[in-house]
Amino acid sequence: MAIEVSEILKKVRRLQIVAARQVNDLLAGAYRSSFRGRGMEFDEVREYAPGDDVRTIDWNVTAKTGRPYVKRFTEERELTVIFAVDISGSGAFGTAQGSKLDRLAEVCALLLLSAQKNNDKIGLLLFAGGVKAYYPARKGRAAGRRLLREIVAAEPVHERTDLPGALQYLSRVVRRRAVVFVMSDFLDVGEWSRDLRLTALRHDVIAVPISDRHEATLPPVGFLRLRDPETGAIIELDTSHREVRSLFAARETKRKAALQETLRRSRVDELPLETGGEYATNLRRFFKSRERRRA
Repeated sequence: MAIEVSEILKKVRRLQIVAARQVNDLLAGAYRSSFRGRGMEFDEVREYAPGDDVRTIDWNVTAKTGRPYVKRFTEERELTVIFAVDISGSGAFGTAQGSKLDRLAEVCALLLLSAQKNNDKIGLLLFAGGVKAYYPARKGRAAGRRLLREIVAAEPVHERTDLPGALQYLSRVVRRRAVVFVMSDFLDVGEWSRDLRLTALRHDVIAVPISDRHEATLPPVGFLRLRDPETGAIIELDTSHREVRSLFAARETKRKAALQETLRRSRVDELPLETGGEYATNLRRFFKSRERRRA
């Protein structure tokens, strides 16, 4: 059932209030400094001076003037930030403090406000079995409010996630280098590894895997009938057997390890989240870690 507009606006307002407090208390300076130096933009040409790097010589200007000139670059003052959010059916699952999609909306609100305070452009891509909506990067509070409304209003789509399609679409429509937060539960590991590597060559990609603790363990409650929210496949398990529970947990451990290895090989940073975890502190720790590596 579709969410009422009044409920959407109420939730957006609550997220904005909470996010504003967390940005001021936890993320002051961490967001910007973690991305400092990620790109350079051309500033001007000036005449060569002893000690200048010869690799910066502008040969076209040098040939025209007969004197050596060098290019000067400055750090990019403005970032383009894209949120690619998986709204497939598995995002509706959650056993603590809301669903996985609810938690992603909270994190998006915090990152959106951080980007606004930095005067960055922000855009949004919603995807499931295909791209469901794309909102090009824009500046300002109005853009942030609209994107947050779209995230909150998005309902889970019962389709198998097509992450390769989303990444390929992103590469086509976002030409300028951007910071891309890919937010998903990444349940299908490996099918999208090539597209992720290619996207990471062009953009600064950050994977945000969202999970719920009950996806990793089964309670001993007897027979369970489980339905895959994306494919509709149904399986039955007897959770009273310890071996069944152990195999279930081992499968999830293996999947997470494969995900981490894929991200490592693709040189993509990972920001893991849980439905019941403390995400604001995790964000601050993540940004500080990036800042130390770039120092």
